[in-house]
Amino acid sequence: MRGSDPVRVRRVYDPPEDGDGTRVLVDRLWPRGVSKERAAIDVWLKDITPSDELRSWYHQDRSGARHDTFVDRYRTELDDPVHTEAVDRLAGIVRAGGPVTLITAVKDVADSHVPVLVDHLQHVMKRT
Repeated sequence: MRGSDPVRVRRVYDPPEDGDGTRVLVDRLWPRGVSKERAAIDVWLKDITPSDELRSWYHQDRSGARHDTFVDRYRTELDDPVHTEAVDRLAGIVRAGGPVTLITAVKDVADSHVPVLVDHLQHVMKRT
């Protein structure tokens, strides 16, 4: 995002670190078994996540065969008005300066919505 100060991604189950800066939860549901104090979340952007329908559809097939279609569908959702507002809010947080850490509870971050979101945010930041 910003050469020396990229947006980081971490799991909510990892302890917060001094370098996290603004911690933004990018999951629709609050992580199970994690208190608000332990999570140390500054902003919760529920509307930046895939829709319930898309998320359910994606998780019905654990083989990974739906991943590419999921990515395409989530990218389309990120351009709708509700998602755009949430992405703009996240971009504003990034532009405000200081580190930003996207927080998620997903087990396999690389195979989740988070990399798609980070890529989309990078494109948004380049356009403006």
